[in-house]
Amino acid sequence: MNQDPSQRHELPSSLAEGERVIWQGKPSFKGLAVRSFHIREAGIYVGLFLAWKLWSYWANGMAASDAVGSAVVLLVPCLGGIALLALLAWLFRRATTYTITSKRVLVQFGVALPMSMNIPLSKIANVDLKTHRDGTGDIPLQLADTKRVSYLLLWPHIRPWRTRAPEPMLNSVPEAAQVAAKLAEALAGQPGPSVKSLVQVANSGTSKDPLGNPTAPVAA
Repeated sequence: MNQDPSQRHELPSSLAEGERVIWQGKPSFKGLAVRSFHIREAGIYVGLFLAWKLWSYWANGMAASDAVGSAVVLLVPCLGGIALLALLAWLFRRATTYTITSKRVLVQFGVALPMSMNIPLSKIANVDLKTHRDGTGDIPLQLADTKRVSYLLLWPHIRPWRTRAPEPMLNSVPEAAQVAAKLAEALAGQPGPSVKSLVQVANSGTSKDPLGNPTAPVAA
């Protein structure tokens, strides 16, 4: 988890006096492709569609070789669509950097137009953690004030379906439990709402902190 400072992504502005970088990373390509761009569902749809077309050709008396040839013609644009989703996932990952410092969480994003969102730790009311089988996880940040958070602008770095009270999210973070633990330690030293933050692991219906302990308020 320790990172060479020379390998860190450049921040949009210099750190304030006394501020230090605790962690910096990117979402995983697989996590973005599968869960944000739904490439797996697209592949299943393409498979079912081609199977239906083959059966339809055969049921209408088309020769097997002709049916396969017609299906192959349809396969090309279908695979092109899946490839486009994979490309978008790669571009979004390339353009995204998550940074946790001793004073804020910084989300840098934007493929065509680079943008960044600064979230002071003192404005974070709650932190959740949802881990996935591939070892990555999502870390949504519930803010004390969500008036300036745009769901559409932040996607896919936003908790799904929370449109009324949008929650910025570190999406598909590798070693997410360790990252959430580092964030919890940073929040522990902050005044205001962050003192009452909870870090929950949404796994198998249980709630634990990133260290595996039962959920409890973070002590200042």
